[in-house]
Amino acid sequence: MNGLIVFSGNSNPELAKEVAKQIGTNLGECTIGRFADFETLVRIETDVRDKDVYVVQSTCNPVNENLMELLVFIDALKRASAGRITAVIPWYGYARQDYKSNPQDPISAKLVANLITTAGADRVVAVDLHSKPIQGFFDIPVENLSAIAIQCDYLKSLKLKNLIAVSPDAGGVKRARKFAKILNADMAVINKYRPKENVAEVMSIIGDVKGKNAVIVDDMVDTAGTLCEGAKALKKAGANKIYAVATHAPLSGPAISRIRSSDLEEVIITDTIPFGEKPKIKKIVLLSVAPILAEVINRMHTGEPVYAPFSGSQTNISGFI
Repeated sequence: MNGLIVFSGNSNPELAKEVAKQIGTNLGECTIGRFADFETLVRIETDVRDKDVYVVQSTCNPVNENLMELLVFIDALKRASAGRITAVIPWYGYARQDYKSNPQDPISAKLVANLITTAGADRVVAVDLHSKPIQGFFDIPVENLSAIAIQCDYLKSLKLKNLIAVSPDAGGVKRARKFAKILNADMAVINKYRPKENVAEVMSIIGDVKGKNAVIVDDMVDTAGTLCEGAKALKKAGANKIYAVATHAPLSGPAISRIRSSDLEEVIITDTIPFGEKPKIKKIVLLSVAPILAEVINRMHTGEPVYAPFSGSQTNISGFI
Protein backbone atom coordinates (compact mmCIF):
# COMPACT_ATOMS: atom_id res chain seq x y z
CA MET A 1 0.00 0.00 0.00
CA ASN A 2 1.66 3.22 -1.17
CA GLY A 3 2.39 5.53 1.76
CA LEU A 4 1.15 3.06 4.41
CA ILE A 5 3.56 1.57 6.97
CA VAL A 6 2.71 -0.88 9.77
CA PHE A 7 5.05 -1.22 12.74
CA SER A 8 4.98 -3.72 15.59
CA GLY A 9 5.89 -3.26 19.21
CA ASN A 10 7.07 -6.17 21.35
CA SER A 11 3.70 -6.96 22.94
CA ASN A 12 2.02 -8.85 20.08
CA PRO A 13 4.37 -9.22 17.08
CA GLU A 14 2.58 -12.26 15.61
CA LEU A 15 -0.70 -10.36 15.35
CA ALA A 16 1.08 -7.35 13.81
CA LYS A 17 2.83 -9.60 11.30
CA GLU A 18 -0.47 -11.18 10.26
CA VAL A 19 -2.13 -7.78 9.93
CA ALA A 20 0.66 -6.56 7.64
CA LYS A 21 0.46 -9.79 5.62
CA GLN A 22 -3.28 -9.40 5.05
CA ILE A 23 -2.81 -5.77 4.02
CA GLY A 24 -0.16 -6.91 1.54
CA THR A 25 2.89 -5.24 3.03
CA ASN A 26 5.83 -5.97 5.33
CA LEU A 27 6.33 -4.59 8.82
CA GLY A 28 8.37 -1.40 9.02
CA GLU A 29 11.90 -1.85 10.33
CA CYS A 30 12.79 -0.61 13.80
CA THR A 31 14.94 -1.46 16.79
CA ILE A 32 13.36 -1.76 20.22
CA GLY A 33 15.73 -2.27 23.12
CA ARG A 34 16.54 -1.39 26.69
CA PHE A 35 19.32 0.65 28.21
CA ALA A 36 21.29 -0.81 31.11
CA ASP A 37 18.80 0.70 33.58
CA PHE A 38 15.88 -0.73 31.51
CA GLU A 39 14.81 2.57 29.96
CA THR A 40 13.02 1.94 26.67
CA LEU A 41 14.81 2.64 23.38
CA VAL A 42 13.00 2.80 20.02
CA ARG A 43 14.87 3.56 16.81
CA ILE A 44 12.89 3.90 13.55
CA GLU A 45 14.83 2.41 10.61
CA THR A 46 12.25 2.93 7.85
CA ASP A 47 11.64 6.32 6.26
CA VAL A 48 8.29 7.53 7.64
CA ARG A 49 8.35 11.16 6.50
CA ASP A 50 4.80 12.18 5.51
CA LYS A 51 3.68 8.52 5.61
CA ASP A 52 0.46 7.04 7.08
CA VAL A 53 1.87 5.01 9.99
CA TYR A 54 0.17 2.37 12.19
CA VAL A 55 1.75 0.98 15.38
CA VAL A 56 0.27 -2.32 16.61
CA GLN A 57 0.85 -2.63 20.34
CA SER A 58 -1.42 -4.18 23.00
CA THR A 59 -0.82 -2.76 26.45
CA CYS A 60 -1.01 -6.20 28.05
CA ASN A 61 1.26 -7.87 30.61
CA PRO A 62 3.78 -6.45 31.37
CA VAL A 63 1.35 -3.55 31.11
CA ASN A 64 3.55 -0.64 32.18
CA GLU A 65 6.49 -1.75 30.03
CA ASN A 66 4.32 -2.20 26.92
CA LEU A 67 2.56 1.11 27.53
CA MET A 68 5.85 2.98 27.88
CA GLU A 69 7.13 1.29 24.72
CA LEU A 70 4.04 2.50 22.82
CA LEU A 71 4.53 6.07 24.05
CA VAL A 72 8.23 6.15 23.11
CA PHE A 73 7.37 4.56 19.72
CA ILE A 74 4.81 7.30 18.98
CA ASP A 75 7.24 10.02 20.05
CA ALA A 76 9.97 8.56 17.80
CA LEU A 77 7.58 8.54 14.82
CA LYS A 78 6.46 12.10 15.48
CA ARG A 79 10.08 13.31 15.61
CA ALA A 80 10.79 11.38 12.40
CA SER A 81 8.10 13.52 10.69
CA ALA A 82 5.50 10.79 10.15
CA GLY A 83 2.50 12.23 8.31
CA ARG A 84 -0.18 10.57 10.46
CA ILE A 85 0.30 8.25 13.43
CA THR A 86 -2.38 5.73 14.43
CA ALA A 87 -1.96 3.72 17.63
CA VAL A 88 -3.56 0.30 17.05
CA ILE A 89 -4.19 -1.00 20.57
CA PRO A 90 -6.08 -4.32 20.36
CA TRP A 91 -6.09 -4.57 24.16
CA TYR A 92 -6.28 -1.24 25.99
CA GLY A 93 -4.71 -1.64 29.43
CA TYR A 94 -6.13 0.18 32.46
CA ALA A 95 -9.57 0.13 30.80
CA ARG A 96 -11.16 -1.33 33.93
CA GLN A 97 -10.27 1.82 35.88
CA ASP A 98 -12.72 3.98 33.94
CA TYR A 99 -14.59 5.53 36.87
CA LYS A 100 -14.17 6.13 40.60
CA SER A 101 -15.46 3.20 42.64
CA ASN A 102 -14.36 5.06 45.76
CA PRO A 103 -13.90 8.81 46.35
CA GLN A 104 -10.08 8.61 46.33
CA ASP A 105 -9.64 6.25 43.35
CA PRO A 106 -7.86 7.29 40.14
CA ILE A 107 -9.43 7.16 36.67
CA SER A 108 -6.43 5.50 35.06
CA ALA A 109 -8.13 4.89 31.71
CA LYS A 110 -8.30 8.68 31.28
CA LEU A 111 -4.67 9.11 32.37
CA VAL A 112 -3.50 6.60 29.74
CA ALA A 113 -5.60 8.37 27.09
CA ASN A 114 -3.87 11.64 27.98
CA LEU A 115 -0.44 10.01 27.73
CA ILE A 116 -1.13 8.53 24.28
CA THR A 117 -2.49 11.84 22.99
CA THR A 118 0.41 13.86 24.43
CA ALA A 119 2.94 11.40 22.94
CA GLY A 120 1.68 12.44 19.49
CA ALA A 121 -0.87 9.89 18.25
CA ASP A 122 -3.34 11.31 15.73
CA ARG A 123 -5.86 8.45 16.06
CA VAL A 124 -6.45 5.30 18.07
CA VAL A 125 -7.88 1.96 16.98
CA ALA A 126 -8.99 -0.39 19.79
CA VAL A 127 -10.96 -3.62 19.96
CA ASP A 128 -13.89 -4.03 22.36
CA LEU A 129 -12.99 -1.37 24.91
CA HIS A 130 -14.11 -2.36 28.41
CA SER A 131 -16.59 0.52 28.25
CA LYS A 132 -17.51 2.69 25.28
CA PRO A 133 -17.27 6.00 27.22
CA ILE A 134 -13.47 5.53 27.20
CA GLN A 135 -13.62 6.84 23.62
CA GLY A 136 -14.54 10.21 25.14
CA PHE A 137 -11.41 10.22 27.29
CA PHE A 138 -9.39 11.00 24.15
CA ASP A 139 -9.21 14.34 22.37
CA ILE A 140 -8.38 12.53 19.12
CA PRO A 141 -10.55 10.17 17.02
CA VAL A 142 -10.99 6.64 18.41
CA GLU A 143 -12.32 3.66 16.47
CA ASN A 144 -13.69 1.06 18.89
CA LEU A 145 -13.93 -2.12 16.81
CA SER A 146 -15.68 -5.33 17.79
CA ALA A 147 -14.85 -9.01 17.40
CA ILE A 148 -18.55 -9.91 17.37
CA ALA A 149 -18.58 -10.90 13.67
CA ILE A 150 -15.81 -13.51 13.90
CA GLN A 151 -17.16 -14.80 17.22
CA CYS A 152 -20.67 -15.26 15.84
CA ASP A 153 -19.31 -16.90 12.69
CA TYR A 154 -17.54 -19.48 14.84
CA LEU A 155 -20.62 -20.12 17.00
CA LYS A 156 -22.74 -20.58 13.86
CA SER A 157 -20.24 -23.16 12.61
CA LEU A 158 -20.97 -25.28 15.72
CA LYS A 159 -24.62 -25.58 14.57
CA LEU A 160 -25.91 -25.46 18.14
CA LYS A 161 -29.67 -25.65 18.65
CA ASN A 162 -31.81 -23.99 21.29
CA LEU A 163 -29.24 -21.29 22.07
CA ILE A 164 -29.40 -18.70 24.83
CA ALA A 165 -26.95 -15.78 25.16
CA VAL A 166 -26.04 -15.09 28.78
CA SER A 167 -24.69 -11.82 30.15
CA PRO A 168 -22.32 -12.38 33.11
CA ASP A 169 -23.68 -9.24 34.81
CA ALA A 170 -26.01 -6.31 34.32
CA GLY A 171 -23.27 -4.25 32.66
CA GLY A 172 -22.90 -6.76 29.82
CA VAL A 173 -26.58 -6.94 28.83
CA LYS A 174 -26.17 -4.81 25.71
CA ARG A 175 -23.33 -6.99 24.41
CA ALA A 176 -25.27 -10.20 25.10
CA ARG A 177 -28.35 -8.76 23.40
CA LYS A 178 -26.33 -8.23 20.20
CA PHE A 179 -25.24 -11.86 20.23
CA ALA A 180 -28.80 -13.01 20.90
CA LYS A 181 -30.09 -10.98 17.96
CA ILE A 182 -27.42 -12.21 15.53
CA LEU A 183 -27.74 -15.86 16.62
CA ASN A 184 -31.54 -15.68 16.87
CA ALA A 185 -31.28 -16.81 20.49
CA ASP A 186 -32.97 -16.10 23.81
CA MET A 187 -31.19 -14.13 26.54
CA ALA A 188 -30.49 -14.49 30.26
CA VAL A 189 -28.49 -12.55 32.85
CA ILE A 190 -26.35 -13.77 35.74
CA ASN A 191 -27.06 -11.76 38.87
CA LYS A 192 -23.75 -11.57 40.71
CA TYR A 193 -22.14 -9.74 43.59
CA ARG A 194 -18.47 -8.70 43.61
CA PRO A 195 -17.20 -8.32 47.20
CA LYS A 196 -13.71 -7.33 45.95
CA GLU A 197 -11.65 -7.18 42.72
CA ASN A 198 -11.36 -10.49 40.80
CA VAL A 199 -13.87 -12.14 43.15
CA ALA A 200 -17.50 -12.76 42.18
CA GLU A 201 -20.38 -14.56 43.85
CA VAL A 202 -23.35 -15.64 41.73
CA MET A 203 -26.66 -14.83 43.33
CA SER A 204 -29.17 -16.10 40.74
CA ILE A 205 -29.95 -16.59 37.04
CA ILE A 206 -32.47 -14.20 35.50
CA GLY A 207 -34.11 -16.10 32.66
CA ASP A 208 -34.94 -19.72 31.79
CA VAL A 209 -31.84 -21.69 30.75
CA LYS A 210 -33.16 -25.19 31.41
CA GLY A 211 -32.37 -27.58 28.55
CA LYS A 212 -30.70 -24.84 26.50
CA ASN A 213 -27.17 -24.45 25.13
CA ALA A 214 -25.83 -21.37 26.87
CA VAL A 215 -23.20 -18.94 25.59
CA ILE A 216 -21.74 -16.62 28.23
CA VAL A 217 -20.82 -13.36 26.47
CA ASP A 218 -18.11 -11.16 28.03
CA ASP A 219 -15.40 -8.77 26.89
CA MET A 220 -12.62 -10.31 28.98
CA VAL A 221 -11.48 -13.42 30.86
CA ASP A 222 -8.88 -12.57 33.49
CA THR A 223 -8.67 -15.03 36.40
CA ALA A 224 -11.79 -16.85 35.07
CA GLY A 225 -13.37 -16.90 38.52
CA THR A 226 -16.52 -15.06 37.43
CA LEU A 227 -16.77 -17.13 34.26
CA CYS A 228 -16.45 -20.53 35.94
CA GLU A 229 -18.82 -19.63 38.77
CA GLY A 230 -21.32 -18.47 36.17
CA ALA A 231 -20.98 -21.74 34.27
CA LYS A 232 -21.54 -23.68 37.48
CA ALA A 233 -24.70 -21.69 38.22
CA LEU A 234 -25.99 -22.24 34.67
CA LYS A 235 -25.39 -25.97 34.91
CA LYS A 236 -27.19 -26.05 38.27
CA ALA A 237 -30.11 -24.17 36.66
CA GLY A 238 -30.42 -26.92 34.04
CA ALA A 239 -28.43 -25.61 31.08
CA ASN A 240 -27.26 -28.25 28.61
CA LYS A 241 -23.88 -27.35 27.07
CA ILE A 242 -22.18 -24.12 28.19
CA TYR A 243 -19.83 -22.07 26.03
CA ALA A 244 -18.17 -18.71 26.61
CA VAL A 245 -16.92 -16.00 24.26
CA ALA A 246 -14.58 -13.18 25.26
CA THR A 247 -12.50 -10.84 23.14
CA HIS A 248 -9.62 -10.38 25.58
CA ALA A 249 -7.99 -13.14 27.61
CA PRO A 250 -5.25 -12.10 30.06
CA LEU A 251 -5.79 -15.55 31.67
CA SER A 252 -4.04 -14.52 34.86
CA GLY A 253 -3.12 -16.73 37.82
CA PRO A 254 -5.38 -19.79 38.16
CA ALA A 255 -7.41 -19.06 34.99
CA ILE A 256 -6.17 -22.04 32.94
CA SER A 257 -6.68 -24.59 35.71
CA ARG A 258 -10.12 -23.18 36.50
CA ILE A 259 -11.23 -23.43 32.86
CA ARG A 260 -9.81 -26.96 32.56
CA SER A 261 -11.89 -28.22 35.51
CA SER A 262 -15.02 -26.13 34.79
CA ASP A 263 -18.43 -26.99 33.32
CA LEU A 264 -17.52 -25.10 30.14
CA GLU A 265 -17.36 -26.89 26.79
CA GLU A 266 -15.26 -24.20 25.10
CA VAL A 267 -13.94 -20.73 25.87
CA ILE A 268 -13.67 -18.79 22.59
CA ILE A 269 -11.11 -15.97 22.78
CA THR A 270 -9.14 -13.80 20.35
CA ASP A 271 -5.48 -12.88 19.91
CA THR A 272 -5.75 -9.24 21.06
CA ILE A 273 -3.50 -10.52 23.86
CA PRO A 274 -0.86 -13.06 22.78
CA PHE A 275 -1.53 -16.55 24.09
CA GLY A 276 2.24 -17.06 24.35
CA GLU A 277 3.50 -19.95 26.43
CA LYS A 278 0.27 -20.52 28.33
CA PRO A 279 -0.68 -24.23 28.55
CA LYS A 280 -2.82 -25.17 25.57
CA ILE A 281 -6.02 -27.00 26.49
CA LYS A 282 -8.79 -28.27 24.23
CA LYS A 283 -11.39 -26.06 25.88
CA ILE A 284 -9.74 -22.85 24.64
CA VAL A 285 -10.44 -21.81 21.03
CA LEU A 286 -8.31 -18.95 19.67
CA LEU A 287 -9.67 -16.71 16.89
CA SER A 288 -7.70 -13.92 15.18
CA VAL A 289 -8.73 -10.27 14.90
CA ALA A 290 -6.11 -9.73 12.18
CA PRO A 291 -8.71 -9.70 9.35
CA ILE A 292 -10.71 -6.98 11.11
CA LEU A 293 -7.67 -4.83 11.86
CA ALA A 294 -6.26 -5.26 8.35
CA GLU A 295 -9.53 -4.25 6.68
CA VAL A 296 -9.99 -1.24 8.95
CA ILE A 297 -6.42 -0.04 8.35
CA ASN A 298 -7.02 -0.36 4.60
CA ARG A 299 -10.23 1.64 4.87
CA MET A 300 -8.69 4.34 7.03
CA HIS A 301 -5.75 4.68 4.67
CA THR A 302 -7.95 5.02 1.58
CA GLY A 303 -10.57 7.21 3.26
CA GLU A 304 -13.40 4.64 3.07
CA PRO A 305 -16.08 4.31 5.78
CA VAL A 306 -14.93 2.15 8.68
CA TYR A 307 -18.37 1.29 9.99
CA ALA A 308 -19.57 -0.70 7.00
CA PRO A 309 -20.29 -4.46 6.75
CA PHE A 310 -17.15 -6.52 7.18
CA SER A 311 -16.76 -8.46 3.94
CA GLY A 312 -14.88 -11.31 5.62
CA SER A 313 -17.82 -12.18 7.84
CA GLN A 314 -20.45 -14.72 6.92
CA THR A 315 -22.88 -12.92 9.23
CA ASN A 316 -23.20 -10.04 6.73
CA ILE A 317 -23.47 -7.56 9.60
CA SER A 318 -21.23 -4.77 10.73
CA GLY A 319 -18.33 -6.42 12.51
CA PHE A 320 -17.16 -3.12 13.91
CA ILE A 321 -20.04 -1.48 15.73
